[in-house]
Amino acid sequence: MLLASSLAIIMVSAGFVASSAVDADGWLHLWGFRPDEIMQAATDPLDRLSALQLFSLASALFLHADWVHLVGNLAYLWVFGISVEKAVGHWRFLVIFIGLGAAANAVTAWHMQGSEGIAIIGASGGVSAIIGVYLGLFPSRRIGLWLPLGLYLQFARVPALLVIGSWFTLQLLYSVFGPEQHSVAWAAHLAGFGFGVVAALMLRLWPSSVNLRYRDD
Repeated sequence: MLLASSLAIIMVSAGFVASSAVDADGWLHLWGFRPDEIMQAATDPLDRLSALQLFSLASALFLHADWVHLVGNLAYLWVFGISVEKAVGHWRFLVIFIGLGAAANAVTAWHMQGSEGIAIIGASGGVSAIIGVYLGLFPSRRIGLWLPLGLYLQFARVPALLVIGSWFTLQLLYSVFGPEQHSVAWAAHLAGFGFGVVAALMLRLWPSSVNLRYRDD
């Protein structure tokens, strides 16, 4: 499901990047979500139009603004997603990525409900959930990184707790001290990560739901 999700993200995002300026608004309307509309739809979720708007919390995960945005999210998704998918299985991985990603987008909609006309897109909420699950399942694992040492790159295995802890700290700092234009939905990063950690702890309560062979490899 990691590969299938990645291909879907690439195809949808490529269509958007290749579209004209006129068509771009249509892509955003079809795939992205607007916080003010989501909060209004939440008041009557059984209404057909509201249900479509709430579905956009999930569809927004597949659309990206540009290639830098796309490649950045896919890089994180693959670094952490391979181990997570091996541990929890294909379908649970898909539920985590889409379900928790949509939930993280819902938190973003609540956080930005005063914003009008702003469309939110990107897989950051789902990717952050995968990172959270990774930390919850593999807290003692080390991640291989190439670190710059002068003019050379040195490969080193760094504790996952340190790598992800540093990443989370940056997300928290940006959410508090970052620009006010909401160009990046930091709330989705934080919420997705939190949901992912909780999901991993719940999976640990049912050992049969996790493939133990991949916990310590």
